[in-house]
Amino acid sequence: MFFHVKELQYNAKPDRPDPVYAKKLQEILGGQFGEITVMMQYLFQGFNCRAEAKYRDMLLDVGTEEMAHVEMIATMIAQLLDGAPVDQVEQAAQNPAVGAVLGGMNPQHVIVSGLGATPTDSVGYPWNSRYTIASGNLLADFRANLNAESQGRLQVVRLYEETTDPGVRDMLSFLIARDTMHQNQWMAAIEELEQIQSAVVPASFPQNLEYQEVSYQFLDFSKGEESKQGRWAAGASMDGRGQFEYVADPIARGQVPKLNPAPAFVHATPGMEPVVANP
Repeated sequence: MFFHVKELQYNAKPDRPDPVYAKKLQEILGGQFGEITVMMQYLFQGFNCRAEAKYRDMLLDVGTEEMAHVEMIATMIAQLLDGAPVDQVEQAAQNPAVGAVLGGMNPQHVIVSGLGATPTDSVGYPWNSRYTIASGNLLADFRANLNAESQGRLQVVRLYEETTDPGVRDMLSFLIARDTMHQNQWMAAIEELEQIQSAVVPASFPQNLEYQEVSYQFLDFSKGEESKQGRWAAGASMDGRGQFEYVADPIARGQVPKLNPAPAFVHATPGMEPVVANP
């Protein structure tokens, strides 16, 4: 059960309207790594959590905070659309030259949402749940969360650089700081789980059932040997169970594929047998 507090978590007050920037801000609302994504991802990971109670509680804490971030950004977008040149939008329908001047404004902010935010990204693609990950394996999920926060913070920082509006920058500065915390939070949770279990997911699968000869081999499939210089090519493996090995010329281990002819009802191209010369 959730309760709504009327006050925002932090201020979302631009100094001036900017319909074009409102379109850009949609990316961190409804984009792949936007606030709707992390909100839904953390909440479903929490709803589905069967592990220790502290993990479920933490997931629901941060998922609920992300609801607040969705509200902040939606509020900011709506205010950036205040005073949008609706008359110019109407003229643009009749005059392509005016439309060209309007440039990057999203017409759906007028036509569809009535000067409000939409659950879409910056090019109008609808948010969808395929962006979210909730596998039931907390180590796998927390690594996905770290990636989401890393990409999300990167995008917010880029948007910070694209505006000089003090009010917008103030809100983005708060979101950037919270992304700093969330990255650190997921790294701490990952470290904790890696100390309890193997660093490789899933830890429960018996390693003797995998093809162990290649478990720690780095296979160089490109020209040159620059990749040989990396930490991944020599020394102890990250899970502490093996030694990295660099393989410059990987061998093919499989068979030459040969498929059986398709049955007649499929109407595929008939197989061609090699022509054998008369003895």
